[in-house]
Amino acid sequence: MIIKKYVGKNESEATDEAKKELGGNIVVMNVRPVKKSGFLSLFQSQKIEVTVALEEEPERPVRTTFTPQKPKVQENRGSLDSAQRDTVLSAAATATKISAAVKEDNSAIEEKLDNLSSLLEKNILKNEKAVISPEIGKEAKVVPEKAEASAKTSKNDISEETLSFIKLLYNTLIENEVDEIYVNQLTDEVEKISKPGLPFDYALANVYQKMVLKFGKSEPIKEVGEEKPIAEIFIGPTGVGKTTTIAKLASELTVSKKKKVALLTMDTYRIAAAEQLRTYASILEIPFRVIYSVDEMRQAAEDFREYDYIMVDTAGHSLKNEELIRDVENYIRALEDLMECENYLVLSATTKYRDLIEISDAYSEMVAYKLIFTKMDETGAKGNLYNIRMHTGSPIAYITNGQNVPDDIAVFDAQKIVKNLLGGKS
Repeated sequence: MIIKKYVGKNESEATDEAKKELGGNIVVMNVRPVKKSGFLSLFQSQKIEVTVALEEEPERPVRTTFTPQKPKVQENRGSLDSAQRDTVLSAAATATKISAAVKEDNSAIEEKLDNLSSLLEKNILKNEKAVISPEIGKEAKVVPEKAEASAKTSKNDISEETLSFIKLLYNTLIENEVDEIYVNQLTDEVEKISKPGLPFDYALANVYQKMVLKFGKSEPIKEVGEEKPIAEIFIGPTGVGKTTTIAKLASELTVSKKKKVALLTMDTYRIAAAEQLRTYASILEIPFRVIYSVDEMRQAAEDFREYDYIMVDTAGHSLKNEELIRDVENYIRALEDLMECENYLVLSATTKYRDLIEISDAYSEMVAYKLIFTKMDETGAKGNLYNIRMHTGSPIAYITNGQNVPDDIAVFDAQKIVKNLLGGKS
């Protein structure tokens, strides 16, 4: 890639000069007035500097071979020992009618999940140690922690209906690609609170509550106060939709919330990404700037100090590219010295779990971050959201479900995702 700067009396003259030298395929990356200095500058006309880029040959995708491995679930089917698994299978065989009642109609479970959503919203989230009364569908009640303790019993006393529910719960979560470690934790919790005659509604309510609480509250972009601007920095691998996500959030802040927003990009490696962000900035009529050095980042922070938000796109990179990792970290540190910063790790919901682990671990060595999951519309299994939330401990801020700007983005809603993971509709 060739990146050069040209100076002219105006943008057109500078751009024409660039085209003469580099040809018509150039892309304008940045336009800014040239600062005049010295006494004689008073008598000189204003000059315009244009930065252009020329991609000498298109990027070619790297093809890799991948040999599928056996899913982990086939190696270990749960935390129950062999005797307990036999009990589960035996109970399932002898309690066909009960098991069928649990699974017969997805609409029945979805209705219960809808009821649970209301119960949690009104009562349970106010008291994390409370559990839901088994009288689902009736007026919401809160059972004290002592009642939960008294409900614990030996595994041999688990009702056939609850055993059938544990099996259904296990299979449903595994199918939604929740990691088996976390699935076993949830089924163990069901065993602990079970007692003879306890309907599966109680167990379902308990699992639902625990998953919602483990996801925690969403943490979207912070409201700006007297101390401004706030730098919103977006990190993550290439191809996950960082640029489009930034455009969606910038549109929300600018159009809906009437905030002053400036867009910056440190991604000087992909011309298309910078040009895409420039186009969005033009549509929103907000400033845009390409940053080539830490000094330029500091200057941008000074130039936009009266703005509410500075939204920063970073270059996606290989986790083995240590030089680029250091560059991104240096840019972030420069901003942290000048203003409050919020970092967002943007991940695709379609990425393999083991790759998500590697990516999230690598970026956690650089900065603390919140999570944004993109491409939710491209996968039916939402388990990775739970997996990465549990693995990183980082809150999920947003999810995106399409390319439309600014519509296809939403603040993360734990109750909707948990309902989906438990077999309800999205």
